[in-house]
Amino acid sequence: MPTTLIHRKAALAVILTVQLMLQMDFLIVIVSLKHIQTDLGFTAAGLSWVPNAFALAFGGLLLLGGRLGDMIGQVKAFQIGVAIFVIASLAGGISPSPLILIVSRIFQGVGSALAAPSVLALVSILARNEAEKNRGLSLFIAVSSMGASAGLILGGALTEFFSWRWSLLINVPIGVAALVAIAFLVPETSKAKGKIDFLGAFTGTFGCAALVFGFISSAENGWSSVTTIGSFVIAAILLGSFFKVESSVPEPLLRLGIFRPVPRKGGLFIMALIVGMHLAALFILLQYFQQVLGLSPLMAGIAYLPLTATVFVITQFVPWLVERFGLRTLLAAGSLLVAVSLLGFSRLQADSKYLQDVLLPLLVHSIGIALVFTPASIVIMDGVADQDAGIASGVLQMDQQIGGAIGIAAIVTIYTANTESGSFSSGLFAAFISAAIICALAAVFTLLTIPGKKSKQQAGLNFKTNTL
Repeated sequence: MPTTLIHRKAALAVILTVQLMLQMDFLIVIVSLKHIQTDLGFTAAGLSWVPNAFALAFGGLLLLGGRLGDMIGQVKAFQIGVAIFVIASLAGGISPSPLILIVSRIFQGVGSALAAPSVLALVSILARNEAEKNRGLSLFIAVSSMGASAGLILGGALTEFFSWRWSLLINVPIGVAALVAIAFLVPETSKAKGKIDFLGAFTGTFGCAALVFGFISSAENGWSSVTTIGSFVIAAILLGSFFKVESSVPEPLLRLGIFRPVPRKGGLFIMALIVGMHLAALFILLQYFQQVLGLSPLMAGIAYLPLTATVFVITQFVPWLVERFGLRTLLAAGSLLVAVSLLGFSRLQADSKYLQDVLLPLLVHSIGIALVFTPASIVIMDGVADQDAGIASGVLQMDQQIGGAIGIAAIVTIYTANTESGSFSSGLFAAFISAAIICALAAVFTLLTIPGKKSKQQAGLNFKTNTL
């Protein structure tokens, strides 16, 4: 690992820049969909696969990407993933047809699934002590949290002033620069011994993909459609087989002991709930900004700027807050703040104004997620040995992907069921009240599973020797 402070900071900056690029990629094209449809001649049904093709490949391959990083080295996995992502971004940016763009988006997801687990693993491995690790995780979460709203802002700006193609092409110079820099800044990490569990890789990858596809289908076709039910049945069979295989093979893709500690299970569940409600809120608010407030793609993205800035600022203080108040207090308080913000969004009407009605709950929301994401990540990653950092990172990010897919599908379903024809805002109350209740339940679950500051050692939060 880099030995000087300058080298460590430079390496961390490169790694986090790539994380921001990967996080932005899902939403950066959302604000450009109408322009993409006009330019390439997408059908209405086909257009949904511009974001969904990326999400499906990314979500399905995260576990495999995490284990490959442990086995071939985190730097090599990072380089391979970024290289695939860059080539796919170039192909997508110059694509002349819908088919080529969708295939490009699939390979962007493949590259992200290889690189993303290594990003978090390298952030953890670069740290020399627990304090540095927590600061690194805080920066990682700040960048990840900003990625969604930053993608909307940048995507809107590039679409409005240049072309939707630049929302993909911008990844090329950034990715190439990161590949060159990482080769000089970070030596290869230690590698886990063993062979790839191919049966586990097959059942886990396609099981996760089927699960993500089921939630994508539920948002488009409804929960009772044949496609949705069939996807969940296939996912249940494959994932059931996956866990059976992993409990019996000598060198599993995923060591099931990672789920043994109660705090880690609690952190994964809380993270999934809050990420799901956060992304559902972003998704619905984006439609509200454009369809009700009449904002352009650029202005709709800029409307999220207070969230982006506040998350970045608050996250800088989270390591100190963790030391001062403990993880359980921050997680419970953050979950409740997110719930309060969603109650505020539930009051939005057709004649509401951004400054008077949206800004305050948006600021409360940003403080809440900043207080949840870093502590939850610390709980999930705490005690993981370096040779298992990749798969643990893959589990964390898979948890976020599934949580986001479930959250968007569930809240959009509630919104649709309560929306009157021709009135976009009529379904907001039911959707956001439901989301607020879920976040309040996350706060309760925090108190049940996460140890307090004084009981941290006894409850097993530092469980380095008994997890993997």
